[in-house]
Amino acid sequence: MSPLLIAAVDPGGAKSEFNPILPTNYDLLWSTVVFVIIALLFMRYLLPKFQKVLDERAQLIEGGISKAEHAQAEAAAALEEYTAQLREARTEAAKIREHARQEAAQIVADGREKAIHDAERIAETSVKQIEAERQQAVVSLRAEIGSLATELASRIVGESLADDARQQRLIDGFLEELESSVKERS
Repeated sequence: MSPLLIAAVDPGGAKSEFNPILPTNYDLLWSTVVFVIIALLFMRYLLPKFQKVLDERAQLIEGGISKAEHAQAEAAAALEEYTAQLREARTEAAKIREHARQEAAQIVADGREKAIHDAERIAETSVKQIEAERQQAVVSLRAEIGSLATELASRIVGESLADDARQQRLIDGFLEELESSVKERS
């Protein structure tokens, strides 16, 4: 075996000067000094830069979260407003449909009333026209019947009935008898 291992393994032996596991005192001193210098430099220069970068990232993340919350709140408000507008539009559409139905019913009722009124007016006009034509026909028939009756009476009597007054009395009498006999039959 090597003398180094023997000296390290030998517990009861003489005091050895070299221990490979434990560093020497000057190594410990200079390692501690270098470590402290590096730690101070790290804490003085690099750690603030890392902290600054981490703070910026934290602010960006918090800003992003707040922006996202703000955007989500805006989206919820917009959705609520859209829903309210949609509800309002549906209500307005229902009112418009109901108003249109009422107007249609009113137009139909007005049309029926006007049609009934026009039909009554036409019927009344027709009755008046028929009555006027009947009166005209009666007058025309009276004149014709009168002239025929006068001519017939002149032939029967053998004298001329040219006198208008006498002729008119004869015609009126004849027509009255004719009307009364027609009324008695009906």
